[in-house]
Amino acid sequence: MASLRKLLSAAACAASFGMAAAQAGEDHLVSKRALSKRFIDSQGNYNISFYHINDVHAHLDQYSSSGTDCTRPERGCFGGYSRVKTVLKETRPSHPDSLLLNVGDEFQGTLFFSYYGGEKIADTLNEIGFDGMTIGNHEFDRGDEYLGQFLENLTFPIISANIQSDNARLNRTIKPFHIYDQYQLAVIGVTTETTPSISSPGKGTLFSDSVQAVQNTIDLIRSTTNITRIAAITHIGYDEDQRLAKETTGLHLIMGGHSHTLLGNVAGAAGPYPTIVDNKDGDEVFIVTAYRWGEYLGYIDVTYDAAGKVLAYHGAPVHLTNQTAQEPELQAEINAWRIPFDEFAKEEVGFTNVVLDQTTCQAKECTLGDFICDAMLDYRLNASTPENAPAFAITNAGGVRATIDQGTITRGEVITAFPFGNAVVEISITGQQIWDTFKGIFARVNVANGLTVTSGVQVSRGIKIQYIASATGPGTAGGRLYSIEIGGEPIDLKKVYKVVTIDFVAGGGDNFFSPAFSGLVILDTLDEVLVDYIKEKTPVNVVLDGRIQTVSKCRAPTKRRMAKTEI
Repeated sequence: MASLRKLLSAAACAASFGMAAAQAGEDHLVSKRALSKRFIDSQGNYNISFYHINDVHAHLDQYSSSGTDCTRPERGCFGGYSRVKTVLKETRPSHPDSLLLNVGDEFQGTLFFSYYGGEKIADTLNEIGFDGMTIGNHEFDRGDEYLGQFLENLTFPIISANIQSDNARLNRTIKPFHIYDQYQLAVIGVTTETTPSISSPGKGTLFSDSVQAVQNTIDLIRSTTNITRIAAITHIGYDEDQRLAKETTGLHLIMGGHSHTLLGNVAGAAGPYPTIVDNKDGDEVFIVTAYRWGEYLGYIDVTYDAAGKVLAYHGAPVHLTNQTAQEPELQAEINAWRIPFDEFAKEEVGFTNVVLDQTTCQAKECTLGDFICDAMLDYRLNASTPENAPAFAITNAGGVRATIDQGTITRGEVITAFPFGNAVVEISITGQQIWDTFKGIFARVNVANGLTVTSGVQVSRGIKIQYIASATGPGTAGGRLYSIEIGGEPIDLKKVYKVVTIDFVAGGGDNFFSPAFSGLVILDTLDEVLVDYIKEKTPVNVVLDGRIQTVSKCRAPTKRRMAKTEI
């Protein structure tokens, strides 16, 4: 089978795909068979094209490299659904058999969602003309009923095989798979099982094992229909996509999302596009995903044999930059939608001399993480006496969403960086609970309940943490907590500390705390706290100070640290 896939020149692929592919500037893996077959041939081989996008996070309009509004086009602007529409208008007419699929997480990330909720997102998706969509975890951020209303406004199938809900709207709109009769092809969807710990589904909405759900659905399709061509849209992450491929049979194409993974022949890519994994039968499964925020539109053209296996493919993610024209009608609508919140978003709240970087927050201490946690701590210190002052602040790295560039800081940038509407809370917690919490965070397994911790961590001054990184690097599963100092002293396991965090984390979000804290007083929202802090600190200067450090395995601990590592 490998001999059917040949690396041809990018020019040959661009000629097949059109102008948009040429703009991608990436090599395409191409089979001569794939280029020549469009309909079913005498051997039963069939060619179909897939366009896919994931984790747009309300970036309806173009944006800067940091994810905030594109106010300096000369520095580069990316994404935007009007560019997606341009690529589709230019290329899809020459691909008569094609599907356009959305792999979830359209909610949350910019003022288009903060101001309008799902309304303008639904309008845009319908206008683009998607053929199907699976649900991301962030679609549940406003609860089941809100999501159900959003889904009822969409004009295409909503697909997720591992969601079972007692919500009537969700039951009416979500189906485990959809058969596209004209292509004799079935598409299965799944949503990450971690959704209850990172979003807000109702208690009656359950997420089953994705591998089992997909395999059960494949078996159902094959036992009740004549369909052999089966693909999946999976909001579970790149690593889980590979596990899904390895542990199932009958599935040969996975279009993924959730982990914001860049694939392809580009700098910083985590793997090839497609990534090829053998399934339980030894057959190849092709895995593709298209990074985040709509910067890329995924494209893959595959040739199926009569048994539903992929014989050949070509394709690459299409990079949506300033070089890609914006489709004027949709862009005019988007521009009009901006008007009500634009002045609010453009309000200048301060200035930073340094980049407040978000890109490394999941893996290690980062400047924006330090800044927001210090803002939270100062907010509570200003309202406290020395006797009841909090010791430090903690937040989840997953809640830090975009870099704030050097220069003037606008309110829109603050909201884009912290879009979830979280509020500050204060909790009382023992030293032992603090130790167990960080032990679980660095091991990525909660000590109390054994469940996966789904985010990295950021902390304020007042606490210093050292840990031994796993063999695969900082911020990955398997790290081991080494020491904690609070207020310059070793942690006292029996002492009760006051700690500042956000309502999402205190309530069990990302599985930091178990049991979760309840009945807390909700204070000001995170964006308002940060705006006030920026005004106070302008011009902002943040320097990493080593509050989260990795240490070598061979380092000899002192006696006081030895006691901590033996816990």
